[in-house]
Amino acid sequence: MASPKLSIFARLPVPGKVKTRLIPAVGEEGAARIYARLLAHTVEVARASGLDFELRVTGGEIAAFHDLFGADTKVVDQGGGDLGEKMGRVEAPALLIGSDCPGISVPLLQAAAGALDDRRVVLGPANDGGYYLIGFTEPVPFLFDDMEWSTPKVLPETLARLAAHGYGPAVLPELADIDTAEDLAQWPELQ
Repeated sequence: MASPKLSIFARLPVPGKVKTRLIPAVGEEGAARIYARLLAHTVEVARASGLDFELRVTGGEIAAFHDLFGADTKVVDQGGGDLGEKMGRVEAPALLIGSDCPGISVPLLQAAAGALDDRRVVLGPANDGGYYLIGFTEPVPFLFDDMEWSTPKVLPETLARLAAHGYGPAVLPELADIDTAEDLAQWPELQ
């Protein structure tokens, strides 16, 4: 199988438009600053992983992402629709991650890519009931249609759908996303 492409789902770090659940605790500027650090960390890890990667963006001009990360960084618009529609557009083989998981690391991304050598799907569970990473070797639209995104139901529903379709996923270690002030408290260096 060809190596999977890593797609990082990202937004331009504009105050008031990113990490909105953090705004009550740190303000719009603070939330944007934290998100900018998380996004920069994610891109740095992606570069160091050796995987071919792209930024899948919304909420900003592609040129603005080139200004942040260099003209050589591949940047693609996510397109319209809900998160599931946007994720479903990524061609297999692929690894999809967000840009708000400070625990993401080079060994983890390499392990996810390696898992697809003998599994059709790999998942990185998040401690909030979702996942920080999903990888697949073939299209899996049934995982993205009619999902209640950003709820604790995402991971259990994903696992149930995989089982119903006869998939036994590889599962990575659980990590934390930074969505709330409580999450942020675990990562004081981000503030």
